[in-house]
Amino acid sequence: VYARLGRAEAMKVKSQPYIEAIRAVGAKDLRIIAFHVLPMSISPVIVQLTLRMGTIILTAAGLGFLGLGAQPPTPEWGAIVSDGRNYLVNQWWISTFPGMAIAFVVLGFNLLGDGIRDILDPRLRR
Repeated sequence: VYARLGRAEAMKVKSQPYIEAIRAVGAKDLRIIAFHVLPMSISPVIVQLTLRMGTIILTAAGLGFLGLGAQPPTPEWGAIVSDGRNYLVNQWWISTFPGMAIAFVVLGFNLLGDGIRDILDPRLRR
């Protein structure tokens, strides 16, 4: 998926007029790829990867909650939330803190992806 996204972005960047201008000045293909095409096409791949990390964490936690993830004694947030639901009335923190950790980590990866997109995407700069 990421290679396909990277290839599509590289093809889009390759067809831009400034690449033709750089080639007209006499730049070699390797220089154009390394200094112009690659930096412009790698940022969507990095952003997509960081945004999908949240989905991966939620999937792993969901599987752990259902008992299909990592098996005991391996600690896993979804399994801890599942085990703690039996004690929710008297010992609410057993499920609450792992659930909050899942939420904060997923939110962190989403904010990281947005931040990386803002830093790496020159089309958003003014």
